[in-house]
Amino acid sequence: MIILRKLLFPFAVLYGIITSIRNFLYNQGILRSYSFSIPLIAVGNLSVGGTGKTPQIEYLIRLLSKDYKVAVLSRGYKRKSEGFVLGNKNSTAEMLGDEPFQIFQKFPQVQVAVDVDRKKGIEQLLKLENKPEVILLDDAFQHRRVKAGFYVLLTAYDDLYCDDFMLPTGNLRESRNGVKRSDLVVVTKCPTALSKEEMKRIIKKLGTTKKVFFSTIVYDDFVYNKNNSTSINEIKSKEKLLLAGIAKPALFFDYLKQPNDDVMAFPDHHHFTENDIKNINNKAKNKKIITTEKDYVRLNNHTLQSDIYYLPIKSKFLSDTDDFNKTIKNYVGTSTRNR
Repeated sequence: MIILRKLLFPFAVLYGIITSIRNFLYNQGILRSYSFSIPLIAVGNLSVGGTGKTPQIEYLIRLLSKDYKVAVLSRGYKRKSEGFVLGNKNSTAEMLGDEPFQIFQKFPQVQVAVDVDRKKGIEQLLKLENKPEVILLDDAFQHRRVKAGFYVLLTAYDDLYCDDFMLPTGNLRESRNGVKRSDLVVVTKCPTALSKEEMKRIIKKLGTTKKVFFSTIVYDDFVYNKNNSTSINEIKSKEKLLLAGIAKPALFFDYLKQPNDDVMAFPDHHHFTENDIKNINNKAKNKKIITTEKDYVRLNNHTLQSDIYYLPIKSKFLSDTDDFNKTIKNYVGTSTRNR
């Protein structure tokens, strides 16, 4: 795979040229970007997957939903519906996509919608009788047709954008110069004991003048299913099957895995087939199955012979939490007052 990526280097150069031309056309106003009077916060990255966008979106929901009517707009990656879809009581992961459906179930006070065309999606949300006061744009950093008022750029601690290269040789969707469009940068999935010296080294390495924050993933003390919960300590002490279909499952597996546990990994956003379910049942052999929230919403409607639980996660800043919160709230408050 590594050799193949190196062989594709000329295509990575070509892809980089194409994306740079596209960004230039938007920057010069030759291609039009649409702005809206409502506060729009775009959360995204420069690379493909695995930077923790959903935990960051959920953090912003918790931060803002007490004071504002918040909506989340996503493209609904790998959903089986088309056009604009607003989450409702009949929604499924197939209709919204796994991550939007997870957010929809978790935050009933928040409107969750999907549309590949974010401009049309925003317009549809603003036509609602109970229209939102703030819209969070999930994975919209490269969606230049809409100009958000505030951009949060994520980059993973173990896969910084400055160490990466353009697709298909690397995982970058666009040049690292894209960081200039951000309002702040969050280095995600950091070790909890990350030192101040290491933070300074990373900031220097990123080569940006934007404010840089550092966050980590915090795991819940319990795993959950429809009917009950079990403590992590109890779960870790028992044999189980760990299952994940996310971009980078290593942290999840490492946190829970014990010597006698089995592991099954699937591609990110994987749609589980009947054959997959058969293999999962054979592997589990009536042991408990522990999976991620995102996978749980896709597996929950399948017939599994074992109890299946999910482990919730949250994003937590290692320092400067008040500074981050104040920056976001100041943008939303100022934008709302100026409408």
